[in-house]
Amino acid sequence: MELDEIIETVAIELLRSAVTKLPDSIENTLLKALEESKTAIAKTQLQAIVDNFITAKTSVRPMCQDTGVVSFFVKVGEQFPIIAELLNILRKATIKATRDIPLRPNTVDLFKGNTGNNVADYIPWIYWEIVPNSNVLELVAFPKGGGSTNVSKLGLLKPGEGIKGIKRFIVDSVVDAGAKGCPPYFLGIGIGGGEDIAMNLAKKALLRSVGSHNPNLKIAELEKELLKALNELKIGVMGLGEGPTVLSVHIEVAGRHPASLPVGIVFSCWADRHAGAQIDSEGNITYLSF
Repeated sequence: MELDEIIETVAIELLRSAVTKLPDSIENTLLKALEESKTAIAKTQLQAIVDNFITAKTSVRPMCQDTGVVSFFVKVGEQFPIIAELLNILRKATIKATRDIPLRPNTVDLFKGNTGNNVADYIPWIYWEIVPNSNVLELVAFPKGGGSTNVSKLGLLKPGEGIKGIKRFIVDSVVDAGAKGCPPYFLGIGIGGGEDIAMNLAKKALLRSVGSHNPNLKIAELEKELLKALNELKIGVMGLGEGPTVLSVHIEVAGRHPASLPVGIVFSCWADRHAGAQIDSEGNITYLSF
């Protein structure tokens, strides 16, 4: 099999895995939440979620009818041989995945309506990163549903608001989201950069394994503090007031302009779906765990 065919096949399988099987750390977190829940409503709702993802995994069927808008995180070594072909390969893979898995056609052209194959201008969206002195392609499929996307937020805070303002904005955003994005939530937060950088960092943060923390100890403490505070809101599973509201808070931080303090929050519902693999220039494949 040629390298382009290997990449296309792997991309399809990553999309299949992402929509039918949760990452291990997500699955384990939900199972732990069910085990630790003491109230009837929380247990009933979490049991339904667990039954859902187990059925999806065993039957290899999408765990949610909303299979999302497709994006890929592409970390590619500068010595990888077919960088220029990757975009076309991933578009072809998305079309085939839509037909074969199947994925629900979710991509809409502004004037023509639904494209029917999850491909359009700039979609699938690619988050590019070039790695020096490497011949490895790392590919992560990230199909993002509409419900949690609709409650995501970008705040352009005044720099003087500082850490207190950041905390206030995050708490207010979760209050505003309420039950609309199917909690319990996984939160990716990006701070700094610019308006686009903050949101990109927030989405990237959702790829981290649950239980991991930012290596910067101050940011790690902020992650822990926010997780505790957000669960004190008592929004609960599916907004019913019982059980966890948020299961993880992951923060990434970039430098910023002195006149600007952007804060991006990307919500994921309980189904924080993604799957990844590495492919070297010889076509050897290593699947990633999250």
